[in-house]
Amino acid sequence: MPHLNSPESPPKIRIAIDRGGTFTDCLGIVPNQPDILVKLLSSDPSNYKDAPTEGIRRILEAATGRTLPRGEKIDTSDIESIKMGTTVATNALLERSSTPCALVVTKGFKDLLRIGDQTRPELFDLNIRRPETLFDDVLEIDERVTLHDSSEDASTLRDPNRASLDLKEGIGGEAIRILQPLDVDKARQGLQSLYNKGARALAITLLHSYTYPEHEIRLGEIASEIGFTQISLSSQIFPMIKAISRGYSATADAYLTPLTRAYIDGFRKGFVGDLEDEHGARCEFMQSDGGLVGWQGFSGLKAILSGPAGGVVGMSRTCFDVNRRKPIIGFDMGGTSTDVSRYAGTLEHTFESITAGITIQSPQLEVDTVAAGGGSILSYKNGLFLAGPESASAHPGPTAYRKGGPLTVTDANLVLGRLQADYFPKIFGPKEDEPLDYQGARAAFEKLLVQVNEDLAASGATPKTVEELALGFLLVANETMCRPIRSLTEAKGYRTSDHELAVFGGAGGQHACAIAANLGIGRILIHRYSSILSAYGMALADLVHDVQLPCSMDLETSLDELDRRLGELEATAVDKLVADGAPRHSINFEHFLNLRYVGSDTTFMIPRPEKGTWTDAFTAEHKRQFSFIMSGRDVVVENVRVRATASSASVEPAFNLEKQLRAASMAAVGGDKVSDRVKMFFEAGWVEAPLYFLTSLSKGDVVQGPAIVLDDTQTIVVSPDAKAIILERHVVLEREQKTAAQPVEEVALDLKKVDPVTLTIMGHRFMSIAEQMGHALQKTSVSVNIKERLDFSCALFSPDGRLVANAPHVPVHLGSMQNAVVYQHEKYKGQLRPGDVIVSNHPIAGGTHLPDITTITPVFDDVGKEIIFYTASRGHHQEIGGIQPGSMPAGSVELFEEGAMIVSEFLVRDGHFDEDMITKIMYEEPGKFDGCAGTRKLADNINDLKAQVSANAKGASLVSELIAEHGLTTVHFYMHAISENAENCVREFLLKTYQETGGKPLCALDHMDDGTPIQLTVTIDPDTASAHFDWTGTGEEGYHSFNAPQAITRSATLYVLRCLINQDIPLNEGCLRPLTFTIPEGSILNPSPTAAVCAGNPITSQRVTDVVIKAFAACAASQGDCNVFSFGTDGDVDASGTPIPNTGFGFGETICGGSGAGPGWHGTSGVHIHMTNTRITDAEVLEKRYPVVLREFNILPGSGGRGQWNGGNGIRRVYEFGRDMASSIVSERRAYRPYGMEGGEDGACGVNYIVKGGEGGRWCRLGGRKDFRVQKGDWFVIDTPGGGAWGVGSGVGAGSTTSDGTKRVERRFVSQFRLAQEASN
Repeated sequence: MPHLNSPESPPKIRIAIDRGGTFTDCLGIVPNQPDILVKLLSSDPSNYKDAPTEGIRRILEAATGRTLPRGEKIDTSDIESIKMGTTVATNALLERSSTPCALVVTKGFKDLLRIGDQTRPELFDLNIRRPETLFDDVLEIDERVTLHDSSEDASTLRDPNRASLDLKEGIGGEAIRILQPLDVDKARQGLQSLYNKGARALAITLLHSYTYPEHEIRLGEIASEIGFTQISLSSQIFPMIKAISRGYSATADAYLTPLTRAYIDGFRKGFVGDLEDEHGARCEFMQSDGGLVGWQGFSGLKAILSGPAGGVVGMSRTCFDVNRRKPIIGFDMGGTSTDVSRYAGTLEHTFESITAGITIQSPQLEVDTVAAGGGSILSYKNGLFLAGPESASAHPGPTAYRKGGPLTVTDANLVLGRLQADYFPKIFGPKEDEPLDYQGARAAFEKLLVQVNEDLAASGATPKTVEELALGFLLVANETMCRPIRSLTEAKGYRTSDHELAVFGGAGGQHACAIAANLGIGRILIHRYSSILSAYGMALADLVHDVQLPCSMDLETSLDELDRRLGELEATAVDKLVADGAPRHSINFEHFLNLRYVGSDTTFMIPRPEKGTWTDAFTAEHKRQFSFIMSGRDVVVENVRVRATASSASVEPAFNLEKQLRAASMAAVGGDKVSDRVKMFFEAGWVEAPLYFLTSLSKGDVVQGPAIVLDDTQTIVVSPDAKAIILERHVVLEREQKTAAQPVEEVALDLKKVDPVTLTIMGHRFMSIAEQMGHALQKTSVSVNIKERLDFSCALFSPDGRLVANAPHVPVHLGSMQNAVVYQHEKYKGQLRPGDVIVSNHPIAGGTHLPDITTITPVFDDVGKEIIFYTASRGHHQEIGGIQPGSMPAGSVELFEEGAMIVSEFLVRDGHFDEDMITKIMYEEPGKFDGCAGTRKLADNINDLKAQVSANAKGASLVSELIAEHGLTTVHFYMHAISENAENCVREFLLKTYQETGGKPLCALDHMDDGTPIQLTVTIDPDTASAHFDWTGTGEEGYHSFNAPQAITRSATLYVLRCLINQDIPLNEGCLRPLTFTIPEGSILNPSPTAAVCAGNPITSQRVTDVVIKAFAACAASQGDCNVFSFGTDGDVDASGTPIPNTGFGFGETICGGSGAGPGWHGTSGVHIHMTNTRITDAEVLEKRYPVVLREFNILPGSGGRGQWNGGNGIRRVYEFGRDMASSIVSERRAYRPYGMEGGEDGACGVNYIVKGGEGGRWCRLGGRKDFRVQKGDWFVIDTPGGGAWGVGSGVGAGSTTSDGTKRVERRFVSQFRLAQEASN
């Protein structure tokens, strides 16, 4: 490849291109000439084969004055560089339009990537629809390695025979045990068979290859010898732990790279020398991490965020003031979606993200995307205004495009005068020769207004005008786009208002002032190339090579070794960049260590500190994000990383805003520069506003709002409370900050009228608070259960403890937390003080089972007298003591056997965290009962509780901000209104159901495996639109752990109703108001206070759900189970026999099965259903932390029922134990099969086995409920139930099925894929 031009070389043309999904933006930077902009359709086969090539041709014609015939090869001798971003890979991933690859995995894990993390994408969708896989065929390889040592158990380190073991050393320093050497001959035969069947692209993912890649490398060599043209080794793509994520990344690379290379090869053929001539242009592509790479090294995996990455780089280089160093938020709004990002001096990367349903493990710029843009469809449902997530896309487009499209955000801007049809090209309509249709857009709003005003009249509210309707939708759309911005900042400990807003994208200028006002941001920066900033970012980007390796060592004792490894990575990066044509002297380096505390899975990628030590930098970042540090814990290194950058001369001067403002000689713009006067609608009504062309304005001109500033590609709306300052390369919008002359609380409010716009926005804000609490809890927690498996929920409650908003985390917590908060509210009326946090887990206090510990924080008014809200979080602690490690005993018969019991205690009183109290309750008191022990992981309990306290505090802070913005009266009013809205939705559903069923009672009966009946009769009263759920006939409380506190039945009912309503309604206590319950006292669903209940929450709740679904005849039964498996040890004792704290461990996880089929869909295999949606533990993480080996994790063919629509299949998961320990299995559907519906077959029951001695040993059934001891070498095998089928038939429905009986899902389902289009479209 040609080298970067030296400073002495004559300047040549630099070309930057952003090839988007709809449009391609091309920028030519020509020496001593104005820049050349070309915008053209990305696909226009009647005029040109390739848009970027055509753009380059046009730029060269404009720059040189020479005619270049279309179709002839282009001479690049006048071009210095071509830097390009492309959505070729992104679109192929979204549309599943590339050629599937073949997957090569360790034997026993052929379905690893079909099951994934076992979660379902949409929590309330009975028709579970997973994204399609990227591979068609799978080859299992006879090989297996594992880590010999585990972080939670030190017994292997004390093995006297350790030195005699044939252990290998992994790249990260781990001790590696080879369980099965690679069978080279058999592997060659299998690979040859794949090749003979037509496979040419391979993704190879072997367990623990991130640190022991030898087997993968050897397979790659064999595959290359056979002739495979694309071989993606997970160990070489990104060597980080987590086989599932790494496997997805490898398949994405194998799937996308052939397509990407084919595109590049086709692109190169349009140039003389195929871009390989050393005298021609350099050609580089933008990677997802914000760095360029020569075309030879551009791969599919690193191309996924190529376009958005250019925008982030462009924003960082053009809008970040290097002197003031005030952080900026990037706001990139396009037609279909909006991308948001943050920059504070360095590019922020994430190392695991989800794109198009595929988990990508690779360095990527941290960009959050929301499905809201100019094309977002506007609708009115259930008294709420909705903007998106559906989009009108480019075809048919908005109503104003004259192609029969729906109402969109673009139509609202047009009707309000914020877009001016006279200044748009006439490219609309069937013949693409008409202007934007203002009258058509207005007529569509008038039609919708009829329905809105009918509802307003019924509630006694003031009717709206067309303009107020359109403005309302814009306000809702703006709030939708603000949610990811708050998440990106507030969830990480940054105040959103402490940023400036950098706006780009084709639609960003229309919403800039409104977005900034919502976020409390005073200044907005719009670069002159903001509408093509992704393309301009390509021009400003540098060649980058990012390389990292795993590393498992103590930080403080390994500093010299770490420096040596970083030096080796530097050398690797230099060689790569020099090969790409970078001069050695231009290369600089950034060093990173990925650090965590011992016992924690929270890692931080820490850059080498300029001052102080690595430890200082890590603890400072930990404290900044989480507000605490873990004193006394060592810090360990997970990865070493070097990012090498070959800097090139920038075409953009350093941004110094204050200097530019001082030099601008600012003055009000003259009237002679007004190009037109137009009408615009704002909150105060219609105003006449001047319209300016940006080209007619001069540096220093100040445009007072309201006004419109136009350039060739975008519209900038200057709101009445803002002014636009014109600088040489920027438009700076400055908003007037509101004065505090009149408190918000004193603003008059008609409490009898609900405005649907404000109602929708408040609903967003309430839910956003609960979601951000969840983000904070996940990040600050320590345990696998909360951090990795996401077994927690966060919620906001009214002053009397009623549910206001519950983020959709774990369904079994829906509504049940309200009981806990109400209990504490009633108990402590008038006794709570600011700074208090209550902790509880007891069933009599609203708990569901003891491992679910709830922390409750009262939120007080400004003077600390009145409680104005509560925030609460509930997390499943994987160890709280009791008779069994993991605290989920199958054999418990009394509550005390299940661990620590907390009715009500002050975890924090007056701001003081009472660690002594919680230590006594968690560690000392459970051990006083015969056969019981205290918690085996006290440190984890304390740190997770601190994380819950921190999450509650985050919610309280956000509540205070909301009240400061809108006033307490308004917030409380809409708190009640949103509950009433939910109540109305449920009542409408009940009335509809009553009519459809002819008013007959809805009845259902099912049984637990011990024969206990669960019986329900639902009677709907049409006069009150209410329903009575009568559980009379349900069996008595059992002398076992499957009893379920009555809060669980309410949660299960709420979950099912939300699924059946099948609309995005608010989840709050209003949903339960139309419902009454009869739950017989002393039954399994309303047990006595001392009854054992640990299995009621995960297991019996699923049977309750099955019964409610059966009563409504919604679908066949799913596996009806959570399959809770746990194991662990009590730990070490000292010389006196006293247990040593934190030396034992307990682990538990819930395991997926098959989902039920329904009218029109097949069930899904290997997925979590209904009342839980927690993740499965990754095999590599499991083996790193615990002394077990996962031998198999696959789908069980034939376990789903057969019918017109087949049930999903269950799975098999096999554990081998590396030491003696206690284990427990709590499961159901081992006797009663999951029912089919409408003649469909039942699903198969599950089976649990212990295999004594492991492979070749004695197989013994365990039954569904069993506490048992295992010895070293034993296996535990679980086969989970399948789902029931729907309808009589041969199993062939309208949708095709895969070989395992799961449905090949149509692409139309994937709502999250609506983020597909480029933001600049």
